[in-house]
Amino acid sequence: MYKDHVVVCVIPARGGSKGLPGKNIKMFCGKPLIAYTIEQARQSEYIDRIIVSTEAEEIARISLEYGAEVPFMRPMELAGDSSSTVDVLVHAINWLETVDQYAFDILILLHTTTPLRGVEDINKSITLMVEEKADNVFSVTEAHRNPYFNMVEEGSNGFVMLVKEGCFSTRQAAPKVYDMNASIYVWWKNALKEGKKVFLKQTKAYVMPKERSIDIDDDLDFKIAEFLHNNI
Repeated sequence: MYKDHVVVCVIPARGGSKGLPGKNIKMFCGKPLIAYTIEQARQSEYIDRIIVSTEAEEIARISLEYGAEVPFMRPMELAGDSSSTVDVLVHAINWLETVDQYAFDILILLHTTTPLRGVEDINKSITLMVEEKADNVFSVTEAHRNPYFNMVEEGSNGFVMLVKEGCFSTRQAAPKVYDMNASIYVWWKNALKEGKKVFLKQTKAYVMPKERSIDIDDDLDFKIAEFLHNNI
């Protein structure tokens, strides 16, 4: 519990994956990938409950083995390629409130595909939202490319131009921009239920270093993440 706030962690982990089949439970440095996220959540001093939302029996079994709860199976209509993560979270909130009669204040989403995050990243994201009185927080890392300096788009005439207008001689001189690293998302529960989106009126970003920000989407990402896990 963070002071007077009850915190629930939801880990979405569906069985289907086009980029890397079975990635949520693929063996990563000796353990199923999802185990790392569950263990990080368990080590957080602020998280009260850890819920895995899945439609897959094998993912549910492994999640229970590593200490998470799987109090419900995710409906199949929320387990497709086009299913919204926010809808999955709202489903979990509604189940906890109506079926489990469980009262809580903060929801944190942790994706299984970013296993290199640290427990301190989780804790600091929660404290940032509470202390800055934000509606929500999500994690980012400094972007390698900058739309003011070296990112271009093609116009209707077929010629390219900078994505953002500006005149900067170096990338360092351009406004700093960030990549959303798909690792940590924290909302006040009611703000998520009402807004049902990531960008709210008062959204803050928690900055993580590049080496803890890799998001596994395909086999190359998986190999890079394993290399970083073993060498940093």
